Amino acid sequence: MGDYYIPIKYLVGSITKCKVLIPPQITKKTISLGSKHSPDYVCVPFKYNLGNFIEALDNGTNIILQAGGGCRYGYYAELQEQILKDLNYDFKFVNFIENNHVSIKSIYKFAKSINPSLNIFKFAYYGLNTILMIFIMDKLSKYPRENMGFEIEKNSFLKTEKSLLNELKRQKQSPIKLIKTYFKYKKRYKKIKINKPKNCIKIGIVGELYSIMEPFCSNHVEQKLASYGIEVHRFTTLTYLLFQKKFNIKRLLRKGKKYLKYHLGADATESVVLSLELAKQNYDGIVHLKSFGCTPELNAMPILEKISNDYQIPIIYFSFDSQDSDVAIDTRLEAFYDMLLQKKRK
Repeated sequence: MGDYYIPIKYLVGSITKCKVLIPPQITKKTISLGSKHSPDYVCVPFKYNLGNFIEALDNGTNIILQAGGGCRYGYYAELQEQILKDLNYDFKFVNFIENNHVSIKSIYKFAKSINPSLNIFKFAYYGLNTILMIFIMDKLSKYPRENMGFEIEKNSFLKTEKSLLNELKRQKQSPIKLIKTYFKYKKRYKKIKINKPKNCIKIGIVGELYSIMEPFCSNHVEQKLASYGIEVHRFTTLTYLLFQKKFNIKRLLRKGKKYLKYHLGADATESVVLSLELAKQNYDGIVHLKSFGCTPELNAMPILEKISNDYQIPIIYFSFDSQDSDVAIDTRLEAFYDMLLQKKRK
């Protein structure tokens, strides 16, 4: 899921002392493999996930870890394990999902069974470093996302981001090193020269977490929007999902009470309330991303249409699956941009 494999690899490698094999970068082959062996109407993250597992097993993995939850994702593990066993792969499948959420206790027990020298203090230390890495990645990604479309020297932000990720990949990390890394790259991003008009087009991205955070799944929609000279805002991050979301639902329902009475599940409540806030803050448009068959986001879409009509804010919807056409997505994005530009000029 995007670049989040970096902190996860650090955590798993540190607590188990095992070699952690990251699946190859996602390509068309990944989704093709996953789709071939998945139920037709399962949501697309399942297919990507299964494709990741198959490619990892082909590269020599002998233990697979599954963590997640919050919607149907919480029920992926058993079905994925059965599919992979039916394909005659020989491996151990470890499921960290309990009651549709990740169990920290299960992670510790698993790591301890492989690495007896691990104790609760070491586990907490490596966990703290992992949290800091995730926080740094999410905190630092906000500025380039908003300003990438206005850089004077092409790919300046992408080069700096690549340098940051390489620095985070170093196995020996500490809280002090990570904090220094944060301030170092915060300065480097701010030093990148940009030419940004005061009244630029601003777009907010809402929707289902995997479609938002895995760039290949969404056809790199953030970079494409930025290439039109758009200020892009995205609010779903791993920091939010792990450490803020469960404390936020009641507040969201209060803020969105005009349109919502109950939590819609997964990320759909956020999609509605964030869209409402973006409309009130006079954003120029909203991009809604979801995987095909994502039930919570399907429930959110009629409410988003009502917000769009009430506040006269355009919303474009993308539903991703294994058969997506890059050209069709690019054409729709370009047409959406042209419409926003005309609306802005008027």
